[in-house]
Amino acid sequence: MTTLVCTSASKAAAPAARTLPYPSFSSYVRARQPVLLRTARSLTGNPSDAEDLLQTALTKTYVAWERIEDHRALDGYVRRALLNTRTSQWRKRKVDEFACEELPEPEPVSGGDDPAEQQALRDAMWRAIMRLPARQRAMVVLRYYEDLSEVQTAEVLGVSVGTVKSAVSRALGKLREDSELVLVRS
Repeated sequence: MTTLVCTSASKAAAPAARTLPYPSFSSYVRARQPVLLRTARSLTGNPSDAEDLLQTALTKTYVAWERIEDHRALDGYVRRALLNTRTSQWRKRKVDEFACEELPEPEPVSGGDDPAEQQALRDAMWRAIMRLPARQRAMVVLRYYEDLSEVQTAEVLGVSVGTVKSAVSRALGKLREDSELVLVRS
């Protein structure tokens, strides 16, 4: 009895050397991934969601790689993809969380140089930032966590410098008045 073998299937089953059509994209991702992941983490507040968000934004960047004219501005392009993707996710989300007056965990006690207290302050700050409106949150993250200037932040978001200044000022005012942060700092 003879067995027919499909040669095209056997070739497909053999491991082939994979080369990406854009080696510059691979080198860009290797070089900038930690910074971009930090930006994604700032936008989501969750490491797993941040990785998914960055993966989606990098996929969109890869698809548009040939159309991107100025590869020196890639960080801005990817940040914009991160913000747009996060905004789309936020708009599509199903609301299954409910705001409540009290947080379920006990209030952290503030103090000196205790690492646990410093972590509590960082966590409280992130929760307060996550309560800001999406646009203000994006501006605060880009301005203070990504250390962009007001001009750079305006360019990334496609708004005027005055808009960045006023929105960041309002956001910082909200953070100063945030009841959780007041309790942690006291």
